[in-house]
Amino acid sequence: MQDACRVFGYSKQAYYQSIDRKEKQAFDEYLVVELIREKRRIWKKGSGRNLLACLQEDFVLHGISIGRDKFFDLLREYGLLVRRKSKRARTTNSYHHYHRFANLIEGCTPDGPNQVWVSDITFVWCQKEQGFLYLFLITDLYSRKVMGYAVGQTLEASWAVQALQMGIDQTEGSLEELIHHSDRGVQYCCGDYIERLTLHKIQPSMTQNSDPLENPVAERINLTLKDEFMNNYKEGYSNKAQAFKEIPVNIEFYNQVRPHSSIERLTPNQAHSRTGLLQRKWKNYYTQKTVQ
Repeated sequence: MQDACRVFGYSKQAYYQSIDRKEKQAFDEYLVVELIREKRRIWKKGSGRNLLACLQEDFVLHGISIGRDKFFDLLREYGLLVRRKSKRARTTNSYHHYHRFANLIEGCTPDGPNQVWVSDITFVWCQKEQGFLYLFLITDLYSRKVMGYAVGQTLEASWAVQALQMGIDQTEGSLEELIHHSDRGVQYCCGDYIERLTLHKIQPSMTQNSDPLENPVAERINLTLKDEFMNNYKEGYSNKAQAFKEIPVNIEFYNQVRPHSSIERLTPNQAHSRTGLLQRKWKNYYTQKTVQ
């Protein structure tokens, strides 16, 4: 980050006194684009709205004033807008003999952190090995913070337990009021996983059908970490070594830097230190059916 009073070795006052208004505008545009590219070095597919939100401190630091429309014009002009892509793969096996638990969070709106954790599994493709790695995630429903994760080479439950234990280890205080929500996959129903929840007095909760809308936040985090932090998640990482190196960096950036419109445009770390209901900053285009 450049010093607030200097730009490329010159004081801003001295620099701007030597150029006219059009040149200053051109320089500001150049600086905005470079700041975007610096964020995109890690956050490869961050949305324009979230980029604008997380760059506000940088704009103040450099004395830049830019509106939303102009910001999006620059994204478009320099080819920095992103197109959304979708891809699904099956990581859930619900055909097993383990007990399936009830859904405890239906209609629940947490008003603080560590009340509900949601979990899920997603995959990443590795070109060199021509195979998948699997990302196991534990996310706090209130703050959207990734509490624990593990990158596994198989879908074995031990990786899910590892992600859960990471979340437990970094949480202070009792977890007796915590609900753990997941799909009904064998990884979350098996004895090892339920024993770990029981040991810490965490209540298990599960979806009742295969509908991803029963665990939407977990599904959304999966998509965000792949779609926004990889150049093209369909092509994947060049190799497993790259995936093991970049995924922790991406999650750290996600927790510390990426703002969320669903939590008042705070970062997950910021939201995790708060209590009280957090307002959404986006419109819900889905309308609920009226019961006659």
